Amino acid sequence: MLVDSRPVVERTWHRWAARHDIHDPGLVRRAHGRRSVETVRAVAPHLDPAPEVRWLAEAELSDVEGLAAIQGASLLLAALSEGEWAVVTSGGRELALLRLEHVGLPVPRVLLAAEDVDEGKPSPAGYLLAARQLGFAPTECVVIEDTPAGIEAGRAAGAKVLAVCTTFPDADLGEADAVVETPAVVRIDRGDGWLRLNLGT
Repeated sequence: MLVDSRPVVERTWHRWAARHDIHDPGLVRRAHGRRSVETVRAVAPHLDPAPEVRWLAEAELSDVEGLAAIQGASLLLAALSEGEWAVVTSGGRELALLRLEHVGLPVPRVLLAAEDVDEGKPSPAGYLLAARQLGFAPTECVVIEDTPAGIEAGRAAGAKVLAVCTTFPDADLGEADAVVETPAVVRIDRGDGWLRLNLGT
């Protein structure tokens, strides 16, 4: 949710589909927010997913054109201490680090990538593990997501979910507890041992 990677993701999946003569109008929509291995298995069960995932990873690692920090992401992170936030991504760790560095965002102490869980989103595994590593109960956490799969994962973990309309329209994000245009409207208030997210909507 911190980095807008839509141009890279869409280019990569279109290239991959062309390589295998796959015509699936819902491919990119299915791929957003999910691990590549699960998308490949769903779209092309006849293919060995391991080499396909390697090809997709290499293609994305070599493409940074169009990457940008989501509006408001930097200010939101600046309001949090290192132990108060994590990244849970469906991409690989190397890719996550590359993208954060490319757009000038900090790397969190807790970063969980595709290779860190047995099941990707919409499974809650990543968010449950992140909460544990941060030292919070999932019910004490707020997940900020931009895809239906991510929203489902956050809710299944027991967290509150704030959706942002950076990848999907708000009509597709209705399972979240709240929906905003960008993280730029989020303000953090600190109390005695708690944080409150105020939405300037």
